[in-house]
Amino acid sequence: MTEFSYAQPYPVHRVPVLARNIVATSQPLAAQAGMSMLLRGGNAVDAALAAAMTLTVVEPTANGLGSDAFAIIWDGKALHGLNGSGRSPAGWTSTRFAGLAEMPATGWESVTVPGAVSTWAALSERFGRLAFEALAGPAIGYARDGFPVSPTIARAWAAGAAQLADQPGFRETFMPGGRAPKAGEIFRNPAQAGSLEAIAATKGEAFYRGELAERIAAAAAAHGAALSRADLAAHAADWCGTLSTAVHGADLHELPPNGQGIAALIALGILQHTEIAELDPDGAQAMHLQIEAMKLSFADVYRFVADREAMRMPPEAMLDKAYLARRAALIDRNRANIPQAGLPKPGGTIYVTAADASGMMVSLIQSNYGGFGSGVVVPGTGIHLQNRGSGFSLDPDHPNCVGPRKRPFHTIIPGFLMRGAEPAMSFGVVGGPMQPQAHVQLVQRMLLHGQNPQAAIDAPRWRIIAGREIAVEWGMHDAAIERLRGLGHDIRRESPGDSFAFGCAQAIHRLADGYVAGSDNRRDGLALGL
Repeated sequence: MTEFSYAQPYPVHRVPVLARNIVATSQPLAAQAGMSMLLRGGNAVDAALAAAMTLTVVEPTANGLGSDAFAIIWDGKALHGLNGSGRSPAGWTSTRFAGLAEMPATGWESVTVPGAVSTWAALSERFGRLAFEALAGPAIGYARDGFPVSPTIARAWAAGAAQLADQPGFRETFMPGGRAPKAGEIFRNPAQAGSLEAIAATKGEAFYRGELAERIAAAAAAHGAALSRADLAAHAADWCGTLSTAVHGADLHELPPNGQGIAALIALGILQHTEIAELDPDGAQAMHLQIEAMKLSFADVYRFVADREAMRMPPEAMLDKAYLARRAALIDRNRANIPQAGLPKPGGTIYVTAADASGMMVSLIQSNYGGFGSGVVVPGTGIHLQNRGSGFSLDPDHPNCVGPRKRPFHTIIPGFLMRGAEPAMSFGVVGGPMQPQAHVQLVQRMLLHGQNPQAAIDAPRWRIIAGREIAVEWGMHDAAIERLRGLGHDIRRESPGDSFAFGCAQAIHRLADGYVAGSDNRRDGLALGL
């Protein structure tokens, strides 16, 4: 049998997908799972949930049954926001992590209550058309019968295995034969199939108050972790609404804290007080203004954003127009500044968007945080757990300081655009702190310059690293890079192999009759239409 090279030596160009029903996500098998629900008479929520469940199987390098999730839904009449992130264990008191310089990044002491399963159940109960059990069918099949690992996921899998092989349960579950699977090899996770069946049969109750909760709590206790049955049973996803800001004739909606969606709103609000609309989207001056606005936004977000109940600065105050005008006045048109805030760790995340002919649109994101997350796998279940606890601060004066039954600062953010009372676009980007930066770049390109979703997604991106250091994608114009350097930015041009760090985007934009969608090839993204 021929052994192929999975390198892509030539530029890849995609065209947008146009249809009356669309599913777009980061993995083709998951997109097909979502589309199969639409073919069975399901709606966009059913499609998004089937895709999300399948992604826990076929892309474990970014999400799993132990993930957190968030969603924004247009139900045909109104916009709804859902926060499915979990809280810290009750035993995470201020003294538990005394003496550490930072929160643990892996292992049981990085695990908060996983919220993805509760997100699925809440969405299905309120908006779904098909039976909850039916939505899990494709995921159960891939877990039990196996699926071929893609080249992109194989690379991420090998990197995760090198870091996490010694975490409880990881080697037994994710390193068959003592190694990570290679591209094209079939991977099976029969224990996860059993857990999915239990979740499907009980609409998620097994995970929080049943047999799976017992196993999770027992495994935690065996390793001296604080996560308990009571912590799991106390969890619920919250219908939280959205925050928004006006931007170029539309309104960008993001979920309120504990997430970082407000970072995109602040940056775009700052840019409304600049000449950004007059500038070439691929020119250095436009990028300079966006970068500087993003730095100012991050400085605020990393200082003030936390679990909403712990915040000392109301989110709405951070979006005050007069305040944003004052922040915009701090931008030097001729020189890069140095922000006063650090950046969080990059993460592992998946995103799904779906839209149907009835007008329903879904923007859903779920994540382990760092790749495989904590690396911990609960014995006999195939459930690998996120490491969202590492998003807490240990600074007692910070609103995001670790504490009992508290939501940590979160990076994952679904996005949604409205035009007046009508939905315009469901979209999202994965990749830790890259997410609000890419939201800003995509929205500017589409609203100011009329780029279609695929073109806006394909455009080379920039991302802030720290201080004046900026990374740019390999396809960015040489002239723009040299001009940015002349403005004082320390530019690092990254190779095609580093494109994962610039996020992976999917977007569905509403047309007069139907939709147009784009999907990112920085991973294995695919948009399917019907």
